Amino acid sequence: MALFEVRGLKKAFGRNVVLDGLDLDIYAGEVVTIIGESGSGKSILLKAMMGLVEPDAGTIRFDGAEVTGQTEQQWFETRQRIGMLFQESALFDSLDVFENVCYALRERTSMTEEELAKRVAETLSLVALPGIEQMAPSDLSGGMRKRVALARAVAVRPEIIFYDEPAEGLDPINVTRVNRLLLGLQQTLNVTSVVVTHNLKAAFAISDRLALIHDGRISATGAPETFLESDDPIVREFIGDRMRKVLRAG
Repeated sequence: MALFEVRGLKKAFGRNVVLDGLDLDIYAGEVVTIIGESGSGKSILLKAMMGLVEPDAGTIRFDGAEVTGQTEQQWFETRQRIGMLFQESALFDSLDVFENVCYALRERTSMTEEELAKRVAETLSLVALPGIEQMAPSDLSGGMRKRVALARAVAVRPEIIFYDEPAEGLDPINVTRVNRLLLGLQQTLNVTSVVVTHNLKAAFAISDRLALIHDGRISATGAPETFLESDDPIVREFIGDRMRKVLRAG
C-alpha cells in the first residue's frame, strides 16, 4: 500500500485549471521528485497533500486514511507526521536559529528545555551547521538559511518530508550541498521524501522516481534513467536534447 494515494485530484483558480484529475502514489522510503513546467501545479499538489490547499475534487489518502475534507484539528494531527521545507525557507526573522528550529517542537511536544537544546544541537549537526543556535536569520547566507529551514523541518523527526524547490536561488556549490544533505537525511532518518523542483540535474541526482506533471495530470513516472531513454514526446520535449546530453554525461 502506498503511503500517499492521490486519486482524481482537481484544482482550479477561476478559469485556470491547474490540476485536472491527477493520480499519484508515494511509497514509504523513496525519494520522488515532481517535475514539470512553471505553473504546472507542482507546488499546489504538495500543498494539497499538506492540507494547505483544498482540492475541488478527488481524494488523498495518507497511510490508508482519507485526509481530504479533514477539519483543521485533524490536519494538525496529520501534519505532525510531516516535515515541510518551504521554497523561501520561511524562517522567523524575529527568532534566533535555536527558536526557529525548535518552534514545532514547542508546539507539538512537551520536551524540557534540556531536551530541546539537545535535539536542536543534534539536528543542526545533521545539516552541517553545528553551534549556530544564537545566530539571527539575517546573519545567515542563503544556503545557511535553507539548511536551517531544513533543520526545522526534520527536528520533529517526521515520517515524510516535502521539499518545495529546495535549491531555489542557491549557487551550484550550495545546490550540491543541499542535495547531499537531502540524501543523507533520507538514510539517517529513514524518511520518505517528496521533492518539487525545476532543477533537472538535481532531480536526476537525488530521485528514486520522477513524476512529470503535464496538462494537470501525471503524464509519466519512473526511474530517472527511464526518462532519459523515453520515446514519449511529452517527456522528450520537457527534458530537451541539450539537457539529455548533460544528464547522460553525469
